[in-house]
Amino acid sequence: MAKRPAKTTASDTVTIHDQQLHRGAGGELHQLAEDGHDVLTTAHGSPVADDQNSLRIGARGPLAVDDFHFREKIFHFDHERIPERVVHARGYGAHGFFETYESLSDVTRADVFQRPGEKTPVFVRFSTVAGNKGSADLARDVRGFAVKMYTKEGNWDLVGNNIPVFFIQDAIKFPDVVHAAKQEPDRAFPQAQTAHDNFWDFISLTPESMHMVMWIMSDRTIPRSFRFMEGFGVHTFRFVNAKDESTFVKFHWKPKLGLQSVAWNEAVKINGADPDFHRRDLWQSIQSGNFPEWELAVQLFDQDFADSFDFDVLDPTKIIPEEILPVRPIGRLVLDRMPDNFFAETEQVAFMTQNVPPGIDFSNDPLLQGRNFSYLDTQLKRLGGPNFTHLPINAPKCPMHNFQQDGHMAMRNPVGRTNYQPNSRNEGPRESPSQGYRHFPAEEQGVKARLRPESFADHYSQARQFYISQTGSERRHIASALTFELSKVETLAIRERMVSHLMNIDETLATTVAQKLGFQSMPKPADAAMPTRQDLEPSPALSIVERGPKRFEGRKLGILVTDGVDAKLLKELTAAITKEKAIFELIAPKVGGVTASDGSWVEAHHMIDGGPSVLFDAVALLTSHQAIDDLVNEATARDFVADAFQHCKYIGYDQSALPLLDKAGLTAGALDEGTIAIPADKSVSDFVDELGKLRVWGREPSVKLGKASPPIA
Repeated sequence: MAKRPAKTTASDTVTIHDQQLHRGAGGELHQLAEDGHDVLTTAHGSPVADDQNSLRIGARGPLAVDDFHFREKIFHFDHERIPERVVHARGYGAHGFFETYESLSDVTRADVFQRPGEKTPVFVRFSTVAGNKGSADLARDVRGFAVKMYTKEGNWDLVGNNIPVFFIQDAIKFPDVVHAAKQEPDRAFPQAQTAHDNFWDFISLTPESMHMVMWIMSDRTIPRSFRFMEGFGVHTFRFVNAKDESTFVKFHWKPKLGLQSVAWNEAVKINGADPDFHRRDLWQSIQSGNFPEWELAVQLFDQDFADSFDFDVLDPTKIIPEEILPVRPIGRLVLDRMPDNFFAETEQVAFMTQNVPPGIDFSNDPLLQGRNFSYLDTQLKRLGGPNFTHLPINAPKCPMHNFQQDGHMAMRNPVGRTNYQPNSRNEGPRESPSQGYRHFPAEEQGVKARLRPESFADHYSQARQFYISQTGSERRHIASALTFELSKVETLAIRERMVSHLMNIDETLATTVAQKLGFQSMPKPADAAMPTRQDLEPSPALSIVERGPKRFEGRKLGILVTDGVDAKLLKELTAAITKEKAIFELIAPKVGGVTASDGSWVEAHHMIDGGPSVLFDAVALLTSHQAIDDLVNEATARDFVADAFQHCKYIGYDQSALPLLDKAGLTAGALDEGTIAIPADKSVSDFVDELGKLRVWGREPSVKLGKASPPIA
């Protein structure tokens, strides 16, 4: 069928019974909306009055089950991919356990939180959101952080992300934001990135996304490792105790090894050198016995706090800063075993937000309510039928008793004659009012309508708070990320519209991005439903650098060696790294290895071409005078050093490596506190201690990584 323009002209229209109709290319008649476009309809042709808000009972009430438009829209979206996940397709998982720190019986009846020291089996899947299964690990993207706990009262799926907010406030917009973020449908690119017109067109027309924009343009979306990123439940949930008393709760996963990300230039090169970088890191850490660990922490609050807080706790585009409501550690998560088979476990695992045990309940967060409605459809389509819970990775580890039967690939069915309840044979399971799941008896009232609460209307204040909470280097990275993404947008009006939103967040940020994009003048600030608050204090908890580990544990040192390497120095350095509970890998001109100064053979992990410095958190250059002349003529060796310096990493070197530093452009005048001669400047142990700072961000302006441009008028 010929493609017709989205907006019609007078010659395309006819009038029937005083109604303006548009005649399509095939002669069919379409209703016209007030602005002259075709009327949006359901798949069955019913005109849609509101595509922005789901049907609710009161502005802050629960989703109405008779919202057929939302049901159809999310149903179709859930079934778009066969058999790949629509989102979170690129994932990697591991088994482990959750250990409870203390009894929380005062706030929740959930069995998993009743006995200190008790361990519960878990499976965790990390993922990118926008990329397909074959995309690279270091795409700039949100990371999924989904935890399945096999509790004694059934599975609990805490299906979150490494960012605590989301793009949208209502789940009815979920298909739209994902469609916009995915590759453009007419050309099927770009893959695993949002640097294109469709995404920024949608975002720039959706002011509620502005807080999330600050997060996704920050280094949070290019984490160094799954092991070094936070996880969040995103939404406000409820704890419910045995007395049916409710306490609101937000969930946080805090990495024991601290937060860490990479630079954008580094991420691009990692994707080329090792597109499986995150997968390999998780695999190697678990296989070597360095088990990744997080603490589960909660923010607990009551209705009085919710009523007095500056923002609506049901709004998924908002956070409660930790400085206002501190997090409370309640347990730890340890990953200690990889799956036996990737497909059977990581690929077939099915997470659903509605999987909660007694004692954990939902709030009226409209995004959470929609997710609860959506996930069952997703698993039905992706795994082929209703019996996906029979798969070992999805099956509860507690007893199961019900009358569900048959269906595609059923692996268990009720035994005997009776497959219904109630029955007069006194057979089969029965409900238990005392042990069974009880929803919190919240009182709801209000008109049933498609509504958005006025308390959701402030779209810029927390975006500004996030931005001013970052260090100088982190702010430069946000500006550079926005510039890069918007530079790929072909439509000038979209760029201008996005910068007009930035004007409401931070004028310096907006001006910097506009100057880099070549704007001749600044646009006016976007219209705002509520003015941006200037009184919100910075929250250091939102900064990766401020919350950095201050130690090198769990990180990796790349040691470039040559024939004649000082055997004593190499042994001392590797011993110090091991003592720090860090990892080292050796890079040599040939992958076989080198002959050390004492005549011993030292095996290498990489040849220089296959072990660029982007794969490591810091580097050391242990060479020899007899081998350095050959090394300085190796372009990859020069890149090894230059990239490490550009990416603000610590560089240790012995005196024989000075010609290589010079050849890489690091003359004596360019060396800084992060380029350390060992053992001349510092002892080996002092050098390793210095590595705990991870990066020399003060070097960044000199290498022009995200250097701010002068403002424009």
